[in-house]
Amino acid sequence: MAERDQLVADLTANTKTRAEVLRAVADDSDLVNAEFNRAFVLMQYFGYLRRNPNVAPDADYAGFEFWLTKLNQFGGNFQDAEMVKAFLVSTEYRRRFGTP
Repeated sequence: MAERDQLVADLTANTKTRAEVLRAVADDSDLVNAEFNRAFVLMQYFGYLRRNPNVAPDADYAGFEFWLTKLNQFGGNFQDAEMVKAFLVSTEYRRRFGTP
């Protein structure tokens, strides 16, 4: 709360620009720790499957939640969780993008 109050004060006093305050919020370690894994899994869907995690063949976020749980179980280490490999060898990826 003190960080927030300081940023508001800096913005009000014009000692920081809106962009600087936004950057400070985006770089905050609490925010990064809270959202990094969710963002990583979402980017797996966007990047490899080129779809949202709640559209066909999924009708809800069950798959997203599965992968997020797996990544969290590995402490955010996507290499040990084999996240990239799992998406690349998935039936959906192989069917949609023609990899043998």
